Amino acid sequence: MNDQNRNGIPDEIEQPEEEFEWTERKRLLFFGLPFTFTTYTLSPKKLELKTGFFTTVINDILLYRVMDTTLSRNLLQKLFGLGSVQVVSSDKTHPNLCIHNIRNAKDFKEALDEQVERERLRMRFRTGEYIDNDGIGMDMDMPE
Repeated sequence: MNDQNRNGIPDEIEQPEEEFEWTERKRLLFFGLPFTFTTYTLSPKKLELKTGFFTTVINDILLYRVMDTTLSRNLLQKLFGLGSVQVVSSDKTHPNLCIHNIRNAKDFKEALDEQVERERLRMRFRTGEYIDNDGIGMDMDMPE
């Protein structure tokens, strides 16, 4: 049987896992306590940043716009089981989002990378580089 749809994309890539959702809360570095009002939610199509207590602000980064992720852990973060994930994207509001002091940072980063790849395949986007007039290379998203 053919496991591809009419667009030539495998069925498991075409249909995102709607039930997938991962939420992490920003924590205080000291003892890793979750006394902040910032949450990060990873879903099949977007990374949601929710901040605030009295005034709540929700900002989304579409996953196909993510260009790079980096995991970092300093000594205190290692002691308390925390880590930070840096997300570089072509999003206008948060081009360099740092997800500070979350538990399971390595697993979160791996899940983010996997969901980004799925969404890029589904949307048929790829990241490229071009050289502008002043010779500085810039990353950009380009549809295929």
